[in-house]
Amino acid sequence: MKISDVRVRKINSEGKMKAIVSVTFDDCFVVHDIKIIEGQDGLFIAMPSRKMPDGEFKDIAHPINSETRQIVAEAVFRAYEEKRLEEGETEEAALL
Repeated sequence: MKISDVRVRKINSEGKMKAIVSVTFDDCFVVHDIKIIEGQDGLFIAMPSRKMPDGEFKDIAHPINSETRQIVAEAVFRAYEEKRLEEGETEEAALL
């Protein structure tokens, strides 16, 4: 499995949800609505989920093992940092 694209679709500067991301695998399968959340121990990813009738959330799509979750998380965090730097540079240029 190869992560062929990571798109940071929305960045929030306020609140605990920092970004919404789409990840494409092998140029043929995409997972939308992966969220980057700021928790007590730093950032983590939350896979797309649906609220169940009992009020709990259940993942719709998720990695099967921790190794794959780590690969996805690293790619998502890398793209998020790149986008934040890019937007920071854009904001600085607009102020000049």
